[in-house]
Amino acid sequence: MTLRTAHEYREGLRDGRRVIYRGRPVADVTEFEEFDGAIAHSAHGYSIADTDPGLAVAFDDSGNPYSAFYRVPRSPQDLVERGKLIETVCRYGVGTIVLKEVGSDALFGLLRATAGEGRENAQRYWQHVIDNDVALAVAQSDVKGDRAKGPSDQADPDLYLHVVAEDEESITVRGAKVHTSFSANADELIVIPTRALSPGDEAYAVAFAIPVDTPGVSLYVSPYLDAPRNSFEHPISSQHKMLESLTVFDDVRVPKSRVFLNGEVERAGQIALAFVDYHRFTAINYKLPLLDALIGAASLVAEANGISRAAHVRAKMTELITYTETIRGFAQLAAVRAYEGDGGVWLPDPLSTNLAKYHFAHGFPEAVRTVIDLAGGLVATGPGGDDWADPEVRAVLEKYFAAAVPAEERLRIIHLIGDLFTGAWGGYQTVLATHAEGSLEAEKLQISRSFDAGPARAYVRDLLARATEPAPLSV
Repeated sequence: MTLRTAHEYREGLRDGRRVIYRGRPVADVTEFEEFDGAIAHSAHGYSIADTDPGLAVAFDDSGNPYSAFYRVPRSPQDLVERGKLIETVCRYGVGTIVLKEVGSDALFGLLRATAGEGRENAQRYWQHVIDNDVALAVAQSDVKGDRAKGPSDQADPDLYLHVVAEDEESITVRGAKVHTSFSANADELIVIPTRALSPGDEAYAVAFAIPVDTPGVSLYVSPYLDAPRNSFEHPISSQHKMLESLTVFDDVRVPKSRVFLNGEVERAGQIALAFVDYHRFTAINYKLPLLDALIGAASLVAEANGISRAAHVRAKMTELITYTETIRGFAQLAAVRAYEGDGGVWLPDPLSTNLAKYHFAHGFPEAVRTVIDLAGGLVATGPGGDDWADPEVRAVLEKYFAAAVPAEERLRIIHLIGDLFTGAWGGYQTVLATHAEGSLEAEKLQISRSFDAGPARAYVRDLLARATEPAPLSV
């Protein structure tokens, strides 16, 4: 077993991976300046083993250390600790997921939802991951084509990833996955189904893991958030970034020892959902630092503008606190209510998890509007970093933008709000709130599926039965 350093993680990305960015190949992702912030952001998943070993390092039965991100949850307390780990590491990324969380979510799902040889392969793969401290990305979302049609009904069969050939030692797959976070700066990819499948879709029922530099894999990385940024105007997005890709599999050969599902349509949906059970729990914990930043920024900017004592401001702050702490409470409840699944792997309570995720996504736009309301129009019209860097201009800005606090303090908190919630980074966060880890409709569906109405129905039946009984005689 080994625990890699952040430097070793970065050096491990020097391989033959095929990455395309803005129409051009990237020869070495570690030497490509545009990717530097994303790699540094993901490296927190490694450096936290040094900064907080009590939380980030686990030990096997022989006392060997490994990354606690990959500790299989065997109790509610394990999930409590996982939630703390995710929240802590994501504080470095201001509420943006780091790297190891997503891959471990998929690993846990595979350990629960696979069977037979597929589960044996998953268990061996988990050992490989902890032995080598592997950085994992997950490719789940197929491009889907015509959403009204299933995989085998598409005009182009490659719109869902599928098996095109098989021999005694391997399968060969073709197709594409989209929204593949971290793919360009991960070591390996776990590939899982995106949905439940039906008889006739056997070729699409496939799950496996491969190194990112496997021949035939091409990563078309999104250019989103690629503009040059200075730390005065963009204190967050100048330092943090996630790489997202269209991941194309062009007749990729996968050894059968790395295959977890092959043709079992009845298990495709189970694996997809098992991943979601953990991934939404990850989501509600990695969003907590973003919500803390939201409340902290609202409080500081109200104070800077001299309005913190106004009744309407206190009311707005109370709404933000209610919103944030409700999500935090559901996140904690999801771990407390955890229960044991297949293979002895515990999973967070799906009802509490999806309530937290839905509440976050549903309330995020209104919470952002509240913070912008408190900040004022300077979020959009304030001076920039070049202005502040010029001594002559700065003197003017210091005079006219001073309020209840000096101009620099006020402008920096206003720009932080603008960066977090209104610019390209803010737009990215809004899209994530709506679609990442599942849409609002997917969360509502899981809430409906997870809630057991039986006890409530039994209680009402009991009330009705008691209502028909003779009233007791007065004494």
